[in-house]
Amino acid sequence: MIGHRITAAVLLAVALLVGGCASPSPPGPAALGPPRPGVRPAASPADSPPLTVPPAGTVIPVGAGAEGVAVDPATHTVAVGAHDPDQLVLVDARTGQVRGRTTLPGHLRHLQNGPPGTLLVPDEDSNQLLTVALPAGAITSSLVTGISPHYVVTAPDGTLFVANEAGHSVAVVRGGRVVASLPDAVMPGGMALGGGRLGLVDVASDTLTLYDTSTLARLTTVALGDGPTHEVADDHGHLIAADTRGDALLVVSPQLPPLLQARLPLAGSPYGLAVDTPRDRLWVTLTGRNQLVGFDTRTDPPREIARYATVRQPNTVAVDPTNGTLYVTGATDGVLESVPGPP
Repeated sequence: MIGHRITAAVLLAVALLVGGCASPSPPGPAALGPPRPGVRPAASPADSPPLTVPPAGTVIPVGAGAEGVAVDPATHTVAVGAHDPDQLVLVDARTGQVRGRTTLPGHLRHLQNGPPGTLLVPDEDSNQLLTVALPAGAITSSLVTGISPHYVVTAPDGTLFVANEAGHSVAVVRGGRVVASLPDAVMPGGMALGGGRLGLVDVASDTLTLYDTSTLARLTTVALGDGPTHEVADDHGHLIAADTRGDALLVVSPQLPPLLQARLPLAGSPYGLAVDTPRDRLWVTLTGRNQLVGFDTRTDPPREIARYATVRQPNTVAVDPTNGTLYVTGATDGVLESVPGPP
């Protein structure tokens, strides 16, 4: 694996090679360091500039402040969050037509797939995690999880982890009720699951904390970039974080200690992330450039393979796993962009 930095030890080994004929092996992954002291404001997406080129694909009006998107292949539904009023907008993935709207009790920024035909909605204003049945859009259950639930992920055994951004905790939900809380975060943000571990990005302390998903034990906390926000897991055992303030993608192995496999410079305030597992692709939005960038995650490190013009303020992205179609929200103009993925 190719790490981010060549250590002093590796440089010394290169200098001692006899005759200059041997080729040094690339340095291994670097262990991430201890958390930095102090707390600073969380990194945030760049304010996107006006569009200079037309967005790729098709643009669908959905509603003010479009942010948060998920695709349910079972019902051919693309769900998008909109505001003023707060609502869930349901788009037919086959036709691109809006086929329904569900009024929500409050504001959302992220959506997550539940079991086929269901959607998980962290509703920040009402402090609830909502379950929505698709394609009708009926709210079938609600659960208070903490102050300002921001993001949710589902473990293979069905356990839900809900990041309460303003509540300084992660709620653990099993069997429809909160059974525990992980209180070690200042401001929990993005989360991802890999190798039986939960990786939690703290957007106030710029750290990554690993938890055992079975015992809920905190395993370690390490520094992570200059201002990480969101995080996903690929199909190769890696956690990948958007270092929004640091203009980079960080590829991390969630072993102990966590290892930085690669730092990929990516100017433009990387923010929204989505993984296309069937095609081994990672997609990231650049809010500072109104762009969507694709990477092949089979290579080491991941290799850029595509770049598309997006709608303005592309804070979130999702992928239809059945055909690779990409969906990007445009918060400024209240739209959803649909882009056929590369072959």
